[in-house]
Amino acid sequence: MALELQSVSRVVKGQVHIQPTTLTLEKGTMNVLLGPTLSGKTSLMRLMAGLDVPSTGRILWHGADVTGQRVQDRKVAMVYQQFINYPAMTVYDNIASPLRLMGKSSAEIDRAVRETAEMLKLTPMLARKPLELSGGQQQRCALARALVKGAGLVLLDEPLANLDYKLREELRAEIPRIFEASGAIFVYATTEPEEALLLGGQTATLWEGRITQFGPTPEVYRQPADATTARVFSDPPMNFVPCTKAGAQMTLGLDATAPAKGAFAGLADGGYLAGFRANHLHLHRPSAQAVEFRCTLGVTEITGSETFLHLHHGPDRWVGLVHGVHDLAPGAELSVWLDPAHVYIFDAEGRLAAPAAYASAA
Repeated sequence: MALELQSVSRVVKGQVHIQPTTLTLEKGTMNVLLGPTLSGKTSLMRLMAGLDVPSTGRILWHGADVTGQRVQDRKVAMVYQQFINYPAMTVYDNIASPLRLMGKSSAEIDRAVRETAEMLKLTPMLARKPLELSGGQQQRCALARALVKGAGLVLLDEPLANLDYKLREELRAEIPRIFEASGAIFVYATTEPEEALLLGGQTATLWEGRITQFGPTPEVYRQPADATTARVFSDPPMNFVPCTKAGAQMTLGLDATAPAKGAFAGLADGGYLAGFRANHLHLHRPSAQAVEFRCTLGVTEITGSETFLHLHHGPDRWVGLVHGVHDLAPGAELSVWLDPAHVYIFDAEGRLAAPAAYASAA
């Protein structure tokens, strides 16, 4: 039992929104669509839901072709970033509304509403109106109305983006529990790599309407198939620097050198692209094998417990994320350190040529 997209694409007025995509989502799985704004997440969800018709390809639901089927005729539920509740109705009536449209009996409706409300911790709020709830409770009400239908496919389009940090953290922790209880296929769109890692399941990374990689979330994070996936699944985006391999030595950037050990040893001599995440740069040497880069500081952003460093290394622009508060002057010359164990190597076409040693060992 699955949702299958077979060479599905979407072209609107000559503009490609979704490139030909083949994807299978199995029953009872959590699937994250991760990508920046305008990467195609919502467009792909609209195709899954039946809100849009693909320009090419087919969509199968449990083996049946539903490509041209109306969204009203599918067992699909969708929750948007702008959550919608009926303000004049109680929470109970909001949750019950889709069941009444389906012609369910009063007893069936009451049982389903109370079971769903219990799952979403809304039982004490059933008699209240949505505007009497907190933002997180209102979003849970919208989720309950989607789940109560018993939909086999639940689409969540950045559902937490408009909530404050505390509420986002609360619902991020609850959604996997809700997913486990429902047994549906969940598809969750987000721009935030951290959110994908917290939700787990499987992740599809998107870039310019194309799925660059799909698989278990930790695997996609640790073993990105190409530089684009690595860029998407890093926050801030992954840093890159040209590198070369010559014999037993790797040269990164202008003059930083490291032994070509482990996965690097098997690379053919030549030019490559090295990638590393912001949190793997350090202001102090973290290990004996760490290499030094001389950089110029652009600006700093202090978050409270961490500091973002915007760095210039020759023609390259990097972002470092270091622990603690560092009040450094713009334009200052400083050294940053990088352990080669955290370096990914990509070939001239951007494909992963050698994974970071820490990721291979994980």
